[in-house]
Amino acid sequence: MNARHCAAICNLMLLAAIINMAGCAHRPIYHPVALSAKNLSFDFTVAPAPEWSSLFIRKEGWFGGDGIFSVSKNGSEKENAADNNEMIIWFSDTMLGSIVNDSLQPGYTMINNSMAVLKNGEPNKSNLSFYWDTTQNGKPQSIFIPQTPATKPGDYYWLGDGFVNHQKNNDLYIFGYRIANIPGKAVFGFKETGNTLVIAANNGKYPLHIKKQLDIPFFKNRDVDSTGSFGAGVLVNTRQAGAVNPDDYVYVYGVRGKSKQVMVARVRTGDIESFEQWRFWDGKEWNKDVNNIQPVADRASNELSVTALPDGRYLMVFQGDGLGRYVGIRLANTPYGPFSDPITIYDTSEDLKGSTQLFSYNAKAHPALSKKGKLLISYNINAFDFDKEIKKFPHLYRPRFIELRYK
Repeated sequence: MNARHCAAICNLMLLAAIINMAGCAHRPIYHPVALSAKNLSFDFTVAPAPEWSSLFIRKEGWFGGDGIFSVSKNGSEKENAADNNEMIIWFSDTMLGSIVNDSLQPGYTMINNSMAVLKNGEPNKSNLSFYWDTTQNGKPQSIFIPQTPATKPGDYYWLGDGFVNHQKNNDLYIFGYRIANIPGKAVFGFKETGNTLVIAANNGKYPLHIKKQLDIPFFKNRDVDSTGSFGAGVLVNTRQAGAVNPDDYVYVYGVRGKSKQVMVARVRTGDIESFEQWRFWDGKEWNKDVNNIQPVADRASNELSVTALPDGRYLMVFQGDGLGRYVGIRLANTPYGPFSDPITIYDTSEDLKGSTQLFSYNAKAHPALSKKGKLLISYNINAFDFDKEIKKFPHLYRPRFIELRYK
C-alpha cells in the first residue's frame, strides 16, 4: 500500500470511527417508513440498475475508482441530456492493473484521480473510454495535480463536484481538496490542507488540459474538520443548463464537522472566480460573511447531489452519516431549504455480503444520465482492510447504481 492509498483508507477508517463515537454504527440513520414519502407527496420506487453497475466491471487498465461525478459536455443538467452527447466522468483514488480469471495480477497501482468519457448516455462498454496521465517514464499518473500558490510538496487531490461554465468559454470547473500525508503517522496519517477550484478546457480532448487552479480563500489556514470545505455537490440553476426554475446562480454545497452538516453558497457562474461575489446562506438570507453560514441539513456525506425535480422542488441525495448501508434523500422547495426530514430509499447490504470489511459511501444522483421520471444514483464500495480485500474481491472498488423512479 503506497502512502496515498494509506491516506485514503485512513480517511475511511476515521469516518467509521466518528460514526461509532456518535452511536450510529449499528442503527439505521433514520426509521425507514413508507409513510414518509406519502406525507411529502413524493411517490417513488427504487430498484438496482445492474446495467450501469456492470458497466464498470473491467479487467484491464482502469478497474476501480471512487468519487464518480459526471457532467454532460454541453453543460445540460436535464434528463436525457446524455443522449447524443458526451458525458465527462471523473474519479478520485483509482486502481489500474490486470485481472485474470478473477485474480488481481501483480503490478497493480493506485493513482489519485482519473476520468472517463461515455458517449450517447447508454451503459454500453464500447461507448466508454478511460483516461489518466503518465510520467515521462511512462508510469500512470493522476490527471489533476495541485499547483496553486498554497500547494506544498507532496499535496495531492481528491476531487469534488463540478460543472460546465457557459459564461466562461464552456470550461469545466471542478472543486478539489488538497490532501497531505503526515510523515511518521501510521494511523489517520493525512489531513485536508485546502480547498481549490480547478478549471479545465472542455474541448473534447482527453485527458483534460488544466488551464488554471485557484485556492478557495474562505477557510484558508483554518481547521477543515470544524470549518468544512466546498464542492461536495453543485447545482447549476441556470437557463443554459436547462434548470426548471432558473435564477442564474450556481449553488455550491459543502460539508463540515462530525455530524456531516451541509452548507450552501451561491454565485453567478460568470463571477465564480471572484470570491468576493460569493454569498452564504445564514438561515435567513444570503450573507457576505462566510463565518455566518448555517447548515441546511446534517447526517449527510462528503459527496452528495441536489437535483431539480420537474415540479420545481429539489431533491438531495446522500449516504446517511457519511458511510454505511443507507442511501437517503431530502426534499425542499428551494436549493437552500428548508429540507425535509431524511427518508431512507435504499439499503446497500446486498453489495456488502462478501465480507464484514466492506462498506458503501458517497451516494449521489446523475441527472444528465437519467431518463424521464427517473433519477440514476451511484454509490461507492470500499473496504477497511483494502489491501487484503481487493485481492479477494478485485472488482469491489467501483461504483454501483440504483434508479429512483418517481411520478
